Amino acid sequence: MADPQGQGPFRGIYPMLYALFAADGSLDRGANDAQVEACIAGGVHGLAVGGLASECNKLTVEERRDHARWTLEAAAKAASDRVPVSVTVSDNTVGGQIESVKRAAEAGAAWAVLQPPPVKSASEEELIRFFGAVADASPIPIGIQNAPEYIGIGLSNAGLIELNRRHPTISILKAEGTGLYIGRLAEESGGAFTLFNGRNGIELLDSLRHGCAGLIPGVEACDVESRIYDLHMAGRADDADRAFREILPLLHFLMHTIDHLLCYGKRLAARRIGLSEVHDRGPAQAPHPVGMAILDHWSRDLGRLGQ
Repeated sequence: MADPQGQGPFRGIYPMLYALFAADGSLDRGANDAQVEACIAGGVHGLAVGGLASECNKLTVEERRDHARWTLEAAAKAASDRVPVSVTVSDNTVGGQIESVKRAAEAGAAWAVLQPPPVKSASEEELIRFFGAVADASPIPIGIQNAPEYIGIGLSNAGLIELNRRHPTISILKAEGTGLYIGRLAEESGGAFTLFNGRNGIELLDSLRHGCAGLIPGVEACDVESRIYDLHMAGRADDADRAFREILPLLHFLMHTIDHLLCYGKRLAARRIGLSEVHDRGPAQAPHPVGMAILDHWSRDLGRLGQ
């Protein structure tokens, strides 16, 4: 099994930032700056932007690139020590992904994560060629988001290992799955990858114990998850377990589906950041009074993020 202590420079909790919209439906830069500042004040180890929780499927190419650039600029201002930022790119072509990666690198991204193009019938060989072409043109380390449960397409463990063999610059994986899946992937890949899990952190400690260098959860509880990570790394296993048991019901409620997370997780994040209102870009799941009551119950002990 891979030892996360030896998995390169990227580790810890990197919350995936939400796309926050103004009343007119445009991306709200001020709200995004507040989100970045609150996450950094909450003790996160890095930031992530551009993924599914950033509603990449609802943003134009330029909006996705603006969101990444704004995040990098805000992060540089908010922290005396530069907080590494991971940018996920979801363009549907090799050329588009190369351009997005290069723009992110020029703006200061530490690493980029590639999503597969939305072609569910694509073979593993086609995906390996696609990712490899982007990685070979990248000036920064490259990761792959392997999340077939949420994206509908992905690579097997053997395919991921072959991808790394052909293109060693692909050395990071956001491999979303159970603790068992993470442990088997870590063993089979023999330490070739720096592993991150997602799933909003519901597998946080199992992931860290069995090969992950960190996690990419949502924003809404990133301060608690960062503290749990720090406790784990300090060898305070009982304290980490205790803190995780307290937050797990909330994480479990939020992570039913991506749409559910965007509905309730974003509202909790906005509340903790101090934003007065959430404006959805449709189509979007609408909050239900029962859902809001469950959210309120399990988040009742969470105050302002970063304070």
